[in-house]
Amino acid sequence: MGYKNIHKIMEAKDVIESLPLPESLKRIKEKRDEDIKNVFNGTSDKFLVIIGPCSADNEDAVCEYVSRLGKIQEKVKDKLIIIPRIYTNKPRTTGEGYKGMLHQPDPDKEPNISDGILAIRKMHIRAIEVSGLTAADEMLYPDNLAYMEDLLSYHAVGARSVENQQHRLTSSCLDLPVGMKNPTSGDLSVMFNAIKAAQSGHNFIYRSNEVETTGNPYAHAILRGYVNRHGENMPNYHYEDLEDVLDFYERRGLQNPALIVDTNHSNSRKRYYEQTRIAKEILYSRKYNAKLKKLIKGLLIESYLLEGSQEISDHMEYGKSITDPCLGWEETEELIYYIAENV
Repeated sequence: MGYKNIHKIMEAKDVIESLPLPESLKRIKEKRDEDIKNVFNGTSDKFLVIIGPCSADNEDAVCEYVSRLGKIQEKVKDKLIIIPRIYTNKPRTTGEGYKGMLHQPDPDKEPNISDGILAIRKMHIRAIEVSGLTAADEMLYPDNLAYMEDLLSYHAVGARSVENQQHRLTSSCLDLPVGMKNPTSGDLSVMFNAIKAAQSGHNFIYRSNEVETTGNPYAHAILRGYVNRHGENMPNYHYEDLEDVLDFYERRGLQNPALIVDTNHSNSRKRYYEQTRIAKEILYSRKYNAKLKKLIKGLLIESYLLEGSQEISDHMEYGKSITDPCLGWEETEELIYYIAENV
């Protein structure tokens, strides 16, 4: 046998009972969920800014960051809906490195998934308390949604997961927006196949039960750039790329056509400081083409308290990414206000 049991993981219902979402915060989430879904179904013309650190690795720093976002949200509420990125699982290309709070709630300590589940839930609840904002997370492990599904208002399926059958079928269960990223190859047909699957009904095994889903009309596209055959990061946020997505939607006849553009990852060629320039180009493309303005619902941006990134060490800088580098707070604030003025 190639494995051994380490710990018995708590059942989802026991985790939720031990750390319940207070009624006052449930009402905040219900209102936020409707407001965000209305952007995707076309009822609202507000623009989404899904923004935050590459990986949420420190509760205090994340909650301080999100509380600052909450103050800005009040100032831009007529134009924007800010969704904090609180990404607690980190996909690793080779399987090495920090995998997120689920596996290691404290980077300085030994991994413990049970502790990670509780730490993540505690952080999400605190983030809503201090900001009034409900968050986005990446659906890296579909079975783990049971621990967090009452806390999140947006889900993203990553470039490495978008071809996976379980991710597609699980997305069809949800009544919340799920963004399907293009795969690392850049093949848009893969992304659109995932959207079609998520918008369709299915019978499958989920949480030890046979379930039947009706489909998720809020499944949509995310452009994040791609990697070419030479291993180079290549962008797909330019005007012609956006037109390609529009063309795919028009030919496929999917529900609620929508696109979120990721300003980092391969789109920035891993140069985080280019995100501001990229965001401005996308906003210009929306102004230039009325169809693109209707299609492009928001931006995905990586940002934290301090710019750049750092290695895990004994002398960590508070509020600085330990995975991919991010924009710092001052530029983040300026960018959000710019977006509000130019949507």
